[in-house]
Amino acid sequence: MAHLLGIDVGTSGTKTLLVDGRGRILASASAGYPCYAPRPAWSEQDPADWWQAIAATVRRTLRQAGLRGTDVSGVGLSGQMHGSVFLDKSGRVLRRAILWNDQRTGQECDEITRLAGGRERLIGLVANPALTGFTAPKILWVRRHEPRVYDRTARILLPKDYVRYRLTGEFATEVSDASGTLLLDVARRRWSDTLLGLLEIDRSLLPEVYESSEISGCVSKSAAEATGLAPGTPVVGGGGDQAAGAVGSGIVRPGAISATLGTSGVVFAHAARVQTDPEGRVHTFCHAVPGAWHVMGVVLAAGGSLQWFRNTLCQDLAAEARRRKVDVYDLVTALAAEAPPGCDGLYFLPYLTGERTPHADPHARAAWVGLSNMHTRAHMARAVIEGATYAMRDSLEIIRGMGVPVRQIRISGGGARSAFWRQVQADVYGLAAGPGRRVRLGRLPPGPRRRPGLRRGPAGRRGHRHLVQRARGLRRHDSPSRPDAAQRPSRPPLQRPLSRVRPTLPQPPRRFPADRRRVSSGGIPSRFGQRISAPQFCLTLIC
Repeated sequence: MAHLLGIDVGTSGTKTLLVDGRGRILASASAGYPCYAPRPAWSEQDPADWWQAIAATVRRTLRQAGLRGTDVSGVGLSGQMHGSVFLDKSGRVLRRAILWNDQRTGQECDEITRLAGGRERLIGLVANPALTGFTAPKILWVRRHEPRVYDRTARILLPKDYVRYRLTGEFATEVSDASGTLLLDVARRRWSDTLLGLLEIDRSLLPEVYESSEISGCVSKSAAEATGLAPGTPVVGGGGDQAAGAVGSGIVRPGAISATLGTSGVVFAHAARVQTDPEGRVHTFCHAVPGAWHVMGVVLAAGGSLQWFRNTLCQDLAAEARRRKVDVYDLVTALAAEAPPGCDGLYFLPYLTGERTPHADPHARAAWVGLSNMHTRAHMARAVIEGATYAMRDSLEIIRGMGVPVRQIRISGGGARSAFWRQVQADVYGLAAGPGRRVRLGRLPPGPRRRPGLRRGPAGRRGHRHLVQRARGLRRHDSPSRPDAAQRPSRPPLQRPLSRVRPTLPQPPRRFPADRRRVSSGGIPSRFGQRISAPQFCLTLIC
């Protein structure tokens, strides 16, 4: 029987999963690693930590399943998108990887837009505007601020593709992940030579592009020694984390939508053709399904906002959870359930780390709006959950407005484990919202044959078509949460309170003014170098 190994290179850790020929999970293992913030709004990781985690988890997974490396027929990769790994000509890492949630590249985004001939032309070239999280602005940032690193750079890889390089020795990527670099011609599924020329980025720095289900290389002898896999085991293109997760949730045909609640919140819609928002408020990327695309909205701190609330204002609940040996989030959501829908007029804007879609503003900041002496911690907890959900609905409404069909929504990620949050999503979206867990996928096709020198080709018999057929047949354990009109929070979408609040919020500083702690009758000198009123000052404190 064929056995397949999946590796996901996440932001907080790596997870490795082994399944049999019927898709049944045989074993899994995970390992964490640190994230570094050398400066505010910066986010980096050491690629060596990824590789160490993968080598350890692959060995543990094989050991748990009682299998040898020769029993594995193929390896698939997924992982965090948009990160940049800079390698020299010997394949050595030159600096820490700059991650998807790093916000340092605002100036480079403006430069890319200018060099491309404006925002509209840039969207025409690569289907997306320049955003701070994407890879291309990171490349320009390194070129400007670390010229010695850039001069020594021979290859630039995405996180999971660095893992592919360590596994196979091949410099390769695939269309779904490459779409998030801002350098891929998304419509033609190949690098945009036009934009590369305008940005003066050498095409040789970038890897070869594959479809997600194509074989991109085979496990090398050195990688086999590190991981326990057999030399020659095929490694397929794989997918960016959201595209791969969408295939696993059955989002492989029009009408099916997924909402993923992890640190970020992602609304993901299948598209049979390239569909872009003229204003660039949501992303259009290649899907992991060959010949298909997807439209996606990303809230940077959806689940991250609840995590912040837990860590900052619920330490007593964390202690109680440890004492009772339960998940602290169960206690936090139970607290939130004590407040009524709409939180008696309390809003939460979940922009703790800026925002990506639809506002594309790295300087946006979070706030509770409408806080009064009648509100309790339960109101604040529910406002965080509702605020993150409404932020995701912002993107959902834009996707609907683009003509993308929306008939059902499947929930995944940490937020899917909470029945309360599932119900809030159903009420806010106005759609049945069910978890994306699956059972009994049916027999998978035989894995790709191992042979030295095997490179490009579909992964297994009936490759692409079988991928779609199996994903369409996924079934869920739990019945979906149905929207309850009586429980729907009676409040406008988040962009309306945001439009009222954002103009009052000063922009973050390039440097702090010397008088930032002095107060005079002329107003309160803010840390942003401008005088603001006392009400503005109070609002700024919670942002």
